[in-house]
Amino acid sequence: MRGLISQVAALASLAVMACAAAVFADEAQPVLLSVGVEGAAEPAAQYTIEDLRALAPVTFETETIWTTGPQQFTGVPLAVLVGRMDVSSGRLVAYAVNDYAVEIPVADAVDGGPIVAFERNGAEMSLRNKGPLWVVYPYDSNPAYRTEEVFSRSIWQLDRIVIQP
Repeated sequence: MRGLISQVAALASLAVMACAAAVFADEAQPVLLSVGVEGAAEPAAQYTIEDLRALAPVTFETETIWTTGPQQFTGVPLAVLVGRMDVSSGRLVAYAVNDYAVEIPVADAVDGGPIVAFERNGAEMSLRNKGPLWVVYPYDSNPAYRTEEVFSRSIWQLDRIVIQP
């Protein structure tokens, strides 16, 4: 009888672990970035880390005024995100998790321009480490990207973008 009880208990334990694994596997990833149009009640697009990784990310190396030495950044080109919204002019208001905001001209969203970085030096960025998203320009590739005005657009802890036509 004890053998039967032990087997039933073992089976029950396995069933509970299988159910728990299924629940954790099905948990939705958090939305890291919302993109909307000014005046709209709901965001037009919301992106999880998997969504961002699926948008053909690019990687470049550059130095920044906030870090020491060359840093490697991987992320989605701002041009790709703006292109998905079918926007060609106006400005983007980029907000950090603490509601700090910067304005970025849509004209900055060009091939070879800024990215919404989700990795720095091959690792995802934590909130404490300017993440999980950071607008980064390839500062070393173009002298026009090494100005106070452009540096001011390099918002970290980004969580939403509002398009103002």
